[in-house]
Amino acid sequence: MAGQIHGPWRAKKLARGFQAGAIIRNLAPFVDLAGRFLRPDTCGACKPRATIGRFVREVCLKGHIHILGICGTFMGGIALLAREMGYRVTGSDAAVYPPMSTQLRAAGIDLMEGYLPEHLHDRPDCVVVGNAMTRGNPAVEYMLNNGLAYTSGPQWLAENLLRDKWVLAVAGTHGKTTTSSLLAWILEYAGMAPGFLIGGVPANFGLSARSGGSDFFVVEADEYDTAFFDKRSKFIHYRPRTLAINNLEFDHADIFDDLRAIQRQFHHVVRCVPGEGLIVTPRGVPAIEETLAMGCWTPVTSFGVGAEAGADWRAELLAADGTAFRLHRQDEPPLDINWSQCGLHNVENALAAMACARHVGVAPAVAAAALAEFGGVKRRLELLGRVRDIAVYDDFAHHPTAIATTLEGLRARAGSGRLIALVEPRSNTMRMGEHRAQLSASTAAADLVYWFQPPAMNWSLESVVEDSVTPARLVRDIDELVEQVAAEAAPGDQIVVMSNGSFGGIHQKLLTELDKEGK
Repeated sequence: MAGQIHGPWRAKKLARGFQAGAIIRNLAPFVDLAGRFLRPDTCGACKPRATIGRFVREVCLKGHIHILGICGTFMGGIALLAREMGYRVTGSDAAVYPPMSTQLRAAGIDLMEGYLPEHLHDRPDCVVVGNAMTRGNPAVEYMLNNGLAYTSGPQWLAENLLRDKWVLAVAGTHGKTTTSSLLAWILEYAGMAPGFLIGGVPANFGLSARSGGSDFFVVEADEYDTAFFDKRSKFIHYRPRTLAINNLEFDHADIFDDLRAIQRQFHHVVRCVPGEGLIVTPRGVPAIEETLAMGCWTPVTSFGVGAEAGADWRAELLAADGTAFRLHRQDEPPLDINWSQCGLHNVENALAAMACARHVGVAPAVAAAALAEFGGVKRRLELLGRVRDIAVYDDFAHHPTAIATTLEGLRARAGSGRLIALVEPRSNTMRMGEHRAQLSASTAAADLVYWFQPPAMNWSLESVVEDSVTPARLVRDIDELVEQVAAEAAPGDQIVVMSNGSFGGIHQKLLTELDKEGK
């Protein structure tokens, strides 16, 4: 089978797996028997309780964890993994709402609104603390004062799931979610049943996390800090054997002073990749080259687009929008790839994913076939609907470079219609004004831009509108923005809504208003 790994590493891993599997198989008949014959206890003042079988499955075999910040994408993924592994999982969040709340409740996870001390009164075996939690939070203070065991999400993942896995980690400022999704799908297509934890929902899987059925685990490796008690980047915990660094720019100004500080964190994870592992990077990115120059003990393979790239994995564009390209790799015959994703950035994401997959045995031809069936990722240039021949997309824009590459990719396939961008600068870094000088130029590929001024942002977007090379308008009210865009849009136009938040529910409001305009 493609990707089969041999040698001492796998032999030891399989031995441990067989031992653990034997224990679980021996216990399973007794658990199931208890579940069939023992009924809930409803006597006296006691509330109905779960069957003994469920108690054994959820508590005796694993234990109870409570997650603070459970509705975030990463922590929600941790919750789903823990539940799949047999833990009893409960959790708290300031705002418990769909779609994450629906997904978690469907998995049998109890959710609690707010961060109240009483949520921890039954003393869970471990509290998993999200990185949005701070000192002064009532639940955090109760946890500390009462000596409850606690850990971070990344550390819990590392200790409970990743320890015996071949970890394939995807890091970088942009493209982590898409590249992780591509890599997980390629391995799945190759029959390798990987586990994964991704900061989005790949259409091919319909969920953001699963434990998997093999030695391989794909993780989106974020450089944001781990927890209030652990200020290292999350990816330090993952100990990858295969590491992709897609790109490296300044971001997260709320926790990093400059690019050099981010490079130090990336070098920490580079130090963790074994000498028999692999690091995959784009060719000719100074920030990455400087990071590797701090010390690298692992083979590095490169990728790039264009004849001048000189990379180990090189793409030649066959379509201007990136939906068709030819792979050139060392002395191997060229390989043509056709798929549904657009943009130069997605071609680079595909090259990174293919290189990582090759490291665990997936042939490029198999990866190419997988790419042809890749369905994309929710909120990554996701087509939400088409009304009166007006297409509306949703994109998770968090940085000027991400805005620019997405619009350039869509521009290349837009045809004769206009490209209209609705942008909410919502990331912490953009709200702090760190990227204000780059914002105007980032929308150059659009025909018309609407900038939305978030109420809590402490600087005005007026200068961005004034400096724009594209016709631009500033709007401060969601309903007004919807009305203006619906009145402006014409058949053949493509509208892309760009924000890393909910944008006040503008997506459905806009589709509804466009439909009304046509009647």
